[in-house]
Amino acid sequence: MKYDVIVVGAGLAGLVATAELAEAGKKVLLLDQEPEASLGGQAWWSFGGLFLVNSPEQRRIGIKDSRELAWQDWLGAAGFDREEDEDVWGKKWAEAYVNFAAGEKRQWLYNMGVRFFPVVGWAERGGYLAEGHGNSVPRFHIVWGTGPGLVKPFEERVRKGMANGLIDYRPRHRVNELITENGTVIGARGDQLVPSDAARGESSSREIIGDFEYHSQAVMVTSGGIGGNHELIRENWPARLGNPPKNMISGVPAHVDGRMLSITEKAGGRIVNRDRMWHYTEGINNWNPIWPSHGIRILPGPSSIWLDAEGRRFPTPNFPGFDTLGTLEAIMKSGYDYSWFILNQKIIEKEFALSGSEQNPDLTEKSIRKVLSRVLPGPTAPVKAFMEKGEDFIIADTLPELVSGMNNLVENDLLQLEEIKRQIHSRDREIDNPFAKDLQITAIHGARKYLGDKLIRVAPPHKILDPKAGPLIAVRLNIISRKTLGGLQTDLSGRVLNASGNPVPGLYAAGEVSGFGGGGIHGYRSLEGTFVGGCLFTGRQAGRFLAKELK
Repeated sequence: MKYDVIVVGAGLAGLVATAELAEAGKKVLLLDQEPEASLGGQAWWSFGGLFLVNSPEQRRIGIKDSRELAWQDWLGAAGFDREEDEDVWGKKWAEAYVNFAAGEKRQWLYNMGVRFFPVVGWAERGGYLAEGHGNSVPRFHIVWGTGPGLVKPFEERVRKGMANGLIDYRPRHRVNELITENGTVIGARGDQLVPSDAARGESSSREIIGDFEYHSQAVMVTSGGIGGNHELIRENWPARLGNPPKNMISGVPAHVDGRMLSITEKAGGRIVNRDRMWHYTEGINNWNPIWPSHGIRILPGPSSIWLDAEGRRFPTPNFPGFDTLGTLEAIMKSGYDYSWFILNQKIIEKEFALSGSEQNPDLTEKSIRKVLSRVLPGPTAPVKAFMEKGEDFIIADTLPELVSGMNNLVENDLLQLEEIKRQIHSRDREIDNPFAKDLQITAIHGARKYLGDKLIRVAPPHKILDPKAGPLIAVRLNIISRKTLGGLQTDLSGRVLNASGNPVPGLYAAGEVSGFGGGGIHGYRSLEGTFVGGCLFTGRQAGRFLAKELK
């Protein structure tokens, strides 16, 4: 037998698993439908944020974290309620992952040369009670070098395995079927696609020039989720989030199509938690798109006033950066699939960051000089480019001009000036004291007690309509697709389970296709920094276990 393992998907989980297998002396065939330019998959495009618990970075900035607090937060976010069936393995993976994040995760990465930005971000702040959704403390550790910096050591390990003859990497190989014999998965067959010079993330040709069939002792599926397949997203959209959006932009390339989910299901694997997914509410159309309907997510600070399509302020705790899916539910139940931020120059220059490696050249290029420029007046260069060229931005000196521009952008008159003026004035009156009953203002005061937020993330409390803080800015926010939270159910070894709960012989999975572990490590909600982290952890776990199991 030529190969010990076939790995389907050359994203981060696939690279990690392949590296672990090859370094254990196993012969691996790594297949991917995209060109070699896209090696590393979605992780390359990511901001490179990782969930770590009680890290040196946290301690240096005065954050007191613990494994117990992190597990409390995870359970509050996940809301596991299918524990006898679909959640049984997801919850076990979750506990193992929190232990990993509080234990050897940072040192494992550090030993491979991964370093972290010293200021820890505070994502998904929740806004509920202690046992509800959200991070009690900042845990979002940004990799120095962002997504490319995280992919690099694993790509290097894989290329070393290629040079040693243990890894056979074949891009432009699209798997159509997993081959089974007497109930055991023994290989894969599919189409060889025409060579493509498409750049990373660009749509590549689907022209077929041949076929292939390879055999192995085991197959590991690491092919990602459904974020680029809007039809599949709508088909599985949960009723609890309202109707699926008619208009949606894509936070991932088109090749994130979910094909391998149904293919693996046909080979006996069980898909669970199909109705759990993670899409962002602060999407803007990329003025310089790479893939179809390319969207970028705003990573907002807490100060912008958030209005629905008819100009009504969302109720607590639907503030920027607090509860992604809670706000998604509120938006979809408003009857529209977009919403609005209203803010000003003073807020945007302090609080707007954009997700993704290409939107953060200072961190991606590891440029200390460029990072230090963030403290200078004015927005970052990528944010400024969107203000000047992005179709979703309106900038005006007065509120009447701003509201008129907002109505013109969406070609209707849903927004009423007097209603918006009333809400903003009411909010602004709460700024006169260092305390307030408006919970968003209270949250702003609270955020600035954390040094990291005070330094680079949260503007000093001020009135939105203060002329000195202008001009005024409105941003139309679109729903932007991103992650699959359900997937192939796996045990803690990465073995794919069948409908009876037993492992399918020869079949393994890791990464997003497995719901980042067990078919749903996150339950209903993510604490952020856990998507690329989940790919790292499941790829490592499955790769190491399989290396020991193989003859």
